[in-house]
Amino acid sequence: MRVRGSKLVVRALEDEGVRFTFGIPGTHNLELYDALATSGVEPVLVTDEQAASFLADGLARTSARVGVLNLVPGAGVTHSLSGVAEAFLDQVPMVVLACGLRTDTGTAFQLHDVDQLALLRPVTKAAFRVEEAAQIYPLVRRAFQLARRPPCGPVAVEIPANLLLLTQQAPDPSFDPEPEPRLEPDPDLVETAAAILGGAERPALYVGAGAAGAGIHLVELAERLGAPVTTTFSGKGVFPERHPLWLWNGFGAQAPHFVRRVMDRCDCLLAIGCRFAEVATGSFGVRPPSRLIHVDVDPRVFNRNFAAELAVPADASSFVRAVLARLGGSRPAAELEGEIAAGHRKLEELPIRSVPGRVHPRSLFAALQRVVSADAIFATDSGNGTFLAVEYLRLDRPGRFIAPVDFSSMGYAVPAAVGAAFANPGRDVVALPGDGALLMTGLELLTAATYGAAPLVVVLRDGMLGQIAHFQRVPYNRTPCAVLPDYSVEGLAMATGCRYFRVVTEVELEPVLTRALEVVRGRIPALVEVLLDGAHRTHFTRGVVATNFWRLPWGDRLRMVGRAMVRRLVPKR
Repeated sequence: MRVRGSKLVVRALEDEGVRFTFGIPGTHNLELYDALATSGVEPVLVTDEQAASFLADGLARTSARVGVLNLVPGAGVTHSLSGVAEAFLDQVPMVVLACGLRTDTGTAFQLHDVDQLALLRPVTKAAFRVEEAAQIYPLVRRAFQLARRPPCGPVAVEIPANLLLLTQQAPDPSFDPEPEPRLEPDPDLVETAAAILGGAERPALYVGAGAAGAGIHLVELAERLGAPVTTTFSGKGVFPERHPLWLWNGFGAQAPHFVRRVMDRCDCLLAIGCRFAEVATGSFGVRPPSRLIHVDVDPRVFNRNFAAELAVPADASSFVRAVLARLGGSRPAAELEGEIAAGHRKLEELPIRSVPGRVHPRSLFAALQRVVSADAIFATDSGNGTFLAVEYLRLDRPGRFIAPVDFSSMGYAVPAAVGAAFANPGRDVVALPGDGALLMTGLELLTAATYGAAPLVVVLRDGMLGQIAHFQRVPYNRTPCAVLPDYSVEGLAMATGCRYFRVVTEVELEPVLTRALEVVRGRIPALVEVLLDGAHRTHFTRGVVATNFWRLPWGDRLRMVGRAMVRRLVPKR
């Protein structure tokens, strides 16, 4: 049959069940946008392609769907790279439809002429270039299959503009999916894992986002072992955080004292669906016991940062169900549960000392969880907002906390929350950008207002790049380039069609947030500017600073301490 390539792309997207694509049209892909206009796929116009990639990310993390970018050549691709890299390192399924230059003219120095696949290959699982119309449908479908296959991630397909524009001969669309890799664990490895766990006196669990599919079986495993459970940041909510065996998000130097005390007694650690990456481990400030069982779908993660006694390549759910079948009865855990409850209670009862006219973070997050729905989604940004949310939110299910973790790209929260709102109409979605991150992608609220994909945006307003300022204060006693210029959040709300609210005192929190939520539930985005006490340092921040300080050579430690003392004693000029 003769058909335009744009129609083949749309057919592939429809057959994959895609509801939205995110991007900005340009001269090269107008034919594709025209085909989308009469399809079952809605092309969403964004203000910037970096934000488009975060929207696709937020949609994918909070649903069973793959995020889709629809990009013009050149700047469209380069603008999107931060979000594509975030999806790559955080293992988020995404398909990048990168329009290519014309290949039928024989001309050089075309507009936007850069090697796009060379840019995309380092931050994608695979990057394909379509050479003829017959490849369009199967390659796009294959990209979706690869993006969803664990470990998930972005896959790019470059389609030359002429193949989208011109009518060409192509076979009827068909796709033969590749066989999925085996994810069931080796029975002998499961038997060995069960024996190690059964012989341990104080086992513990450490779970990441890769364990999300294990669900209630993960809870049963912890209860059967009588084991405390810690999670990575990406794994927040994978294990219910109101369960008496839930300990903390992370362990080691980044965790409170009671968490360290419990984990220091651990003689066997079962790590499931995690990579022991830098952020999750507080800059590698954890010390797993020598008896480490590591389970993951990606065998490349084994023995990279910590040696495992037993490495099990497997899907988390399959492994957990298999090992449960080989374990004995439940161990008593009342004493451990009491110790964990006392540790959490002590933190919750710490007195709140706020700067006058500023809101303490603990009060903010407590008020948020009182007013939002039980299934609310929270999107944080790079820096202090993520660590505050991790410390204070208590979540009971996966997919309710999304954050830029391993690439840590600023500007994530607002567009990711808008993407989550597209995927989850009717659910409360809360974005938690700092005032620095809001400057990067706050204009995406225009997209939210236009399409009615309305998050509640709670701006953590402390007037600085909070996490950087914390890292600067101790060793330098100064904060160069961390203090932000003043700007009007209310002006941004007015410019983007959003409602504006302001919170200065803690007594205002609950009534203001409640009113803002009423607006958001009417599909109008709302900005709540909260004047936050930025002096509060999280356990994560204190732990990372200490971990990296003690890692320095003695001479550099003395130099840094001496410099800090001098700067505190000598008045600033």
